[in-house]
Amino acid sequence: MTALAAPSRPPRPSPLARALLSDWFVLWLSVLLFVGLLPVLPTLGTPANLANLLSNAWPLLVVALGQTFVMTIGGIDLSQGAVIGLTSTLGAALAATAADPDVLSKAPIWGVLIGEQGGILAGQVAAAILATLIAAALVGLVNGALVAWLDMPPFMVTLVSLITVGAFAIWLTQSENIRNLPDAYIRLGQGEIVSIYIGPKDEPQIPRRQVHDLVTWAAVIAVSAAVLLHLLLERTAFGRQVVAVGANRRAAEIAGVPVRRVIVLVFVLSALCAALGAVLYSARLEAGRPTLGEGTFLLDVIGATVIGGTSLFGGKGKVLWTVFGVLFFVLLGNTLNLMNLSTFHIDMVKGGVILLAALLDVGRTRLQRRLG
Repeated sequence: MTALAAPSRPPRPSPLARALLSDWFVLWLSVLLFVGLLPVLPTLGTPANLANLLSNAWPLLVVALGQTFVMTIGGIDLSQGAVIGLTSTLGAALAATAADPDVLSKAPIWGVLIGEQGGILAGQVAAAILATLIAAALVGLVNGALVAWLDMPPFMVTLVSLITVGAFAIWLTQSENIRNLPDAYIRLGQGEIVSIYIGPKDEPQIPRRQVHDLVTWAAVIAVSAAVLLHLLLERTAFGRQVVAVGANRRAAEIAGVPVRRVIVLVFVLSALCAALGAVLYSARLEAGRPTLGEGTFLLDVIGATVIGGTSLFGGKGKVLWTVFGVLFFVLLGNTLNLMNLSTFHIDMVKGGVILLAALLDVGRTRLQRRLG
């Protein structure tokens, strides 16, 4: 009688493999980067620089959260930059309290959405933001419908949206920025809730440069969005469906997952995150800019999401990973700026880091398959 062979056990992961597969890998990488460069760049650890680093992180985090959901279903959303430009312009035009006719009188929105007395919702910040969210949702709805119902590649659909929506935003204002935002709007990007003073106790008049924002409205909005979307992805049926669609769309359909509805909702969510990020960016800059999402902005969003650990192949993504990825990417950009590198060199380094992150994603995927 032939004895049955014992089932083989999966190989035991090495310490390096466990580190690479850890949810906290990018966070520890960020800590090592910060600690390693601090002796060389002492400015990196100053309160002013840390406050600036965090202020750069909050809007990027909000936008990257939407990209996380799209990548988790195995797609990509290239239209986020254009949505930011459109919603930044629309929100500012609606909420502005005044406008210069010499600047905007030739723009198509003049006399329709905005005039010398301001926008048609002048000073009504909540209503203006709601309008921008609706506009963004419509863009996401079109993207999602084309991907879900016509089976068009997400890359192509969102690339076309990037071009057309971006051009439309520029046409609306003829490339002009919209200023005179109400204080309540600006406070969303600049307003502090808790500040700290670092300096002599007997200072008769505290210099503003020694007062650093510890908790801001932008931080509250970004962290709240991260917590809500973390719960959505990890604790709800919709979150499980998002992961299932990314892991194997055909298997998800057989299992009864409403795949098309999930895809549409994910693209709508991505556009909404872009619009919310646009509000924070516009408030910080005190202006609506139709070109706000252009340049290398999308590179930062995708880079932070991929570096965090969200898989380019779909089926794997976490909000926590994206938070760590944004932290690393903002820290990297801040470090390169402190080194006084040119914009071209900074973009080259960022591109190289994103390529390494993509290679790491491939390595992680293969390692997980080997370990079972």
